[in-house]
Formats: sequence, C-alpha cells, structure tokens
Amino acid sequence: MKSYLAAAIQLTSVPDLEKNLAQAEELIELAARQGVELVGLPENFSFMGEEKDKLAQADVIARESEKFLKRMAQRFQVTILGGSFPVPVGNTGKVYNTTILIDPSGQELSRYYKVHLFDVNVPDGNTYRESSTVEPGNQLPPVHFSDKLGNLGLSICYDVRFPELYRHLAYKGADVLFVPAAFTAFTGKDHWQVLLQARAIENTTYVIAPAQTGNNYGRRQTHGHAVIIDPWGAILADAGEKPGIAIAEINPSRLEQVRRQMPSLQHRVF
Repeated sequence: MKSYLAAAIQLTSVPDLEKNLAQAEELIELAARQGVELVGLPENFSFMGEEKDKLAQADVIARESEKFLKRMAQRFQVTILGGSFPVPVGNTGKVYNTTILIDPSGQELSRYYKVHLFDVNVPDGNTYRESSTVEPGNQLPPVHFSDKLGNLGLSICYDVRFPELYRHLAYKGADVLFVPAAFTAFTGKDHWQVLLQARAIENTTYVIAPAQTGNNYGRRQTHGHAVIIDPWGAILADAGEKPGIAIAEINPSRLEQVRRQMPSLQHRVF
C-alpha cells in the first residue's frame, strides 16, 4: 500500500439518468485532474426518484450505470466505487441495491448487494420502506485486497448502523471502509458524522463516505457532508451541503501509527 489521494463525491441525483451521469462525470473528471486515484460515488448515484419509476427503468439504469463506471475508470485511469444502483433480481419485480468496484482497466473487482434495508418511520413524518422494492443481499460484504490502494471494504448507507458488519470487514483485513449513502436530512444532522467516526475509530480504518445532498425529488431531502475520515476519527475532508468532492490522502504510515498506538483490534475478545 502506498500513499494516494481518494475522493468522496457528493451529488444531488434526480429522476433523470442522463443528467445524473453527466453530473457524476464532471466531478469524476475534476477529481482525476487533482491526482485522485480512488473515487467513490454515492448511493443511488445514477437515479433517485419514486420507487415505481426506479423499478420501471431498472434494466436500463443497471446497464447504463455499469457501462458508465467502466468507461469512467478507463478514461481517467482511476479505481471507482460505484456507490449504488438498482440491479433487477430475476422475475421477482424487485432489485438489489448494488455497489461495484471497478479498476482502471474497466474490470469489476468486487460486488456487494446491500443487506440492511431502510424500513423506517422517520420522525420528520416521512416513511421509508426500502424492502418494498429491494431484495436484501444474503452475503456479508467483501474486502478487495490491493497492494497499491490497501484493502477496501464495501458497504452501503444504512449498513453504517450495524457495527458488526464493519468488524467483520476489519477482521478480514480492511484498511479502508466505503460507506456510499443517501442519508436523510433529518437523521443525518444528528447521526451521520458520529456513526462514520465510530466505524473508523473502533476498526482503526479510513472511512470514505460519498453522499447525496439537497432535494432529490418530492419531499426527499438528503443530508450531504460527504467525508473522508482517518483511523483516529479525524475528519480529513467534508464536501459540505452542495454537490462537490471531498478529497484527502490515504496514508499507510498514519494507518500503522494509529494501530500501533491503539491496538484495539488485537485485544478483541469476542
């Protein structure tokens, strides 16, 4: 593993596939021009809209999202974490909430189907039932082992509230945890940053958390604040509340220093 720059991209995705991909491409190019080698896109980067519209277009969204990610990785010679996008599950009428990791040659390195689904009555009056259209994954997320970028653990949004998932990734050797998200504005203001910092601190890993922000459609408001956090829990970069990029260095020396000073993973009993 070497030192390198990573980017957590922040978007306001809407119910318009082409518009979303154009916005994402602009920010990926901006990151690449700054020397970034690892790029993360947020959950639902290519489409955020009503569930019925997502299902109606799921085949097209899945196909175009994957083609886009591979094209961007090759064009800008970066490794890209494709936030998430819907992938149809056979003839079930449902989709997997899917993230994939793509290398600079356009090859898929790793894939994860979100296991924890957001079925919540939020105190702001909004109700979310992700399970009404999404089939949960049935496998824990993978860790991709990279000599250059470190070991990359995958997850998606609501997963961040389940620390056992990240302890599994740490146990498997993760150095960097991805948490692409579309966190609600109401929960995000109190929980987003502290949850991400907790996952970084307790696992002594970097966290890269791309995010959705602003008004995506209807009453759907997302929190923003895409961040990169170091293994001590320090916020290295924060994209704020508008579309943009959080860029920071992933440094193996810092990782080793924190793990030496706070060897909690070695002291784990259960």
